[in-house]
Amino acid sequence: MTESLIPGACSGEAERVVTEEWTAPSMGSGTVPVLATPALVALMEQAAVRALEGRLPPGQTSVGVRIDVRHLAATPPGMRVRAQATLVAAEGRRLTFHIEAWDDSEKIGEAVHERVVIDTERFMERVRAKSLRTT
Repeated sequence: MTESLIPGACSGEAERVVTEEWTAPSMGSGTVPVLATPALVALMEQAAVRALEGRLPPGQTSVGVRIDVRHLAATPPGMRVRAQATLVAAEGRRLTFHIEAWDDSEKIGEAVHERVVIDTERFMERVRAKSLRTT
């Protein structure tokens, strides 16, 4: 693990405007045309990934393994949403983030998200081997 992964000192943000493609009906997660929970989760994960940019050794990356999310308020299309992830724990290869999200009006979500640091090539070798077993 790297010394740059210090809880509280490692954070990242992601933001975007809610488009039709990010609404619940488009993502198949509901019928109301507001920001879909899966889209909120993607934005939150993106913030955590950005928190790690430039902090992992070459050949390593992270993968999400768990997220406990609360979607607190609806956001209509056209409104900007922003997520901020802060590293709160680093235990071996397991990283835990606290994430909050807001739209232009209010806080819309919060989450605890875990990521695991992996060796990219070794991980992809296992993925390729799995793919060969199913064909």
